[in-house]
Amino acid sequence: MTESKSKRRPWVIAGVVAVVAVFGWLLYGGLDKNVVFFLTPQELLAKGTAGYDVPVRLGGQVKPGTVKWDDKTLRLTFEVTDGKSDVAVQSSGAPPQMFRDGMGVVVEGRFGRDHVFNSTGLMVKHSNEYHPPKPGEKPQEMYKTLIKGSGS
Repeated sequence: MTESKSKRRPWVIAGVVAVVAVFGWLLYGGLDKNVVFFLTPQELLAKGTAGYDVPVRLGGQVKPGTVKWDDKTLRLTFEVTDGKSDVAVQSSGAPPQMFRDGMGVVVEGRFGRDHVFNSTGLMVKHSNEYHPPKPGEKPQEMYKTLIKGSGS
């Protein structure tokens, strides 16, 4: 019995070392390359031509006065700002219900050579409070009240 324990000990030690090495690599070397984060408008523009046509997340605030929503074509355009730089964003599909001027957003997509970020996904920062729609309230009507100066 003591003989089998002594034969297992090197394997157990090697296994523990391997697990610690993997966690160390994830924490210090590989995790930052695998974590999905977002770039600010200034960081995206600083990439120059290397920032074109690559999938990326862009985060910042919706610049007040730039939101244009066409409820017939479901085309949404606005600018994302970090206070230093602005990037024009074009999105298709209905925006999230809470989307409005000045709020924090993260958009997924690609920055085109025309300097317009073509969004395939739009996420908004919101509070933890949930308010259900009022009885009989239609989504189309809610969008009209959320976006001032819309195309409708």
